[in-house]
Amino acid sequence: MLSISAGPRVARRTPDDWTDLPYERFSVHPLSPTIGAELRGVDLDDLADATFADLRRALLEWKVLFVRDQSLDRTTHASLARRFGPLETHPFFKHLDSTPEQPEADPEVVRFAKGPAAAGYENIWHTDVTWRDTPSFGAVLRAIEVPPVGGDTLWADMGAAYDGLDERLRDRIDPLTAEHDWLPSFGRSMPDTMVAALRPDFPAVVHPVVRTHPDTGRRTLFVNRIFTTRILGLDPADSDDLLDRLYRQADLPEYQCRFKWTPGAVAIWDNRATQHYAANDYFPQRRVMERVSIAGDRPF
Repeated sequence: MLSISAGPRVARRTPDDWTDLPYERFSVHPLSPTIGAELRGVDLDDLADATFADLRRALLEWKVLFVRDQSLDRTTHASLARRFGPLETHPFFKHLDSTPEQPEADPEVVRFAKGPAAAGYENIWHTDVTWRDTPSFGAVLRAIEVPPVGGDTLWADMGAAYDGLDERLRDRIDPLTAEHDWLPSFGRSMPDTMVAALRPDFPAVVHPVVRTHPDTGRRTLFVNRIFTTRILGLDPADSDDLLDRLYRQADLPEYQCRFKWTPGAVAIWDNRATQHYAANDYFPQRRVMERVSIAGDRPF
């Protein structure tokens, strides 16, 4: 007899005290039931305080927001990100991605320029800088130049991914902690002398496997394929098996949205609630993006 699975459970959960108010200062067009929404009728270069408050509320609700046809430059891009909180400077990109296209005068703006001489490499599901004691709050990414086809970015709702686990597995992972480290990723591209110089400032860190979102109270999976190295208290084989099962939650389309870039489009995402994946399907076409990251707090 053929057995048909019901598939992953998807619930668009919000906090118990959430007030479902309409958005009156811009229109919201969801890309999926739980994650991703395109905003229309808003100029990110000229946000009144009330409009920004609605923008932040929409970010908590939809986890990643998209706004097309914006005219931000590096200064206004950084100014927009700074309204969410202090900015974060990535300590490794200046060593690994230093190019004439990345002016030293803009250390808070990271440029990802890919083309015939440099293929994209971000095509693994991940949450940014979880190897830091205080991973990013989020980021603002804008498209400078995009290929005619391909180069989309996907985001996964890690709160929905957690909810989709069976209750027994949720109970098992709730108290667990995991180690996160940059050595298996960034460290592979560095000479040993550079690793030795950076390691004292950036040791491996430990975060909960399931973190609590500080603004919404939502429980979210907080392990990822790039930076999570092991679950503490488990033998290596059990740790690897459990992590693989948790990683695969981000692979499910039911928890994802996908955005096709256009020049001037901007994405704002909540790094505490999501993972993302940049599709590397456009080589040798050119794709140029700039990102500003916002400093976060310690997961709990």
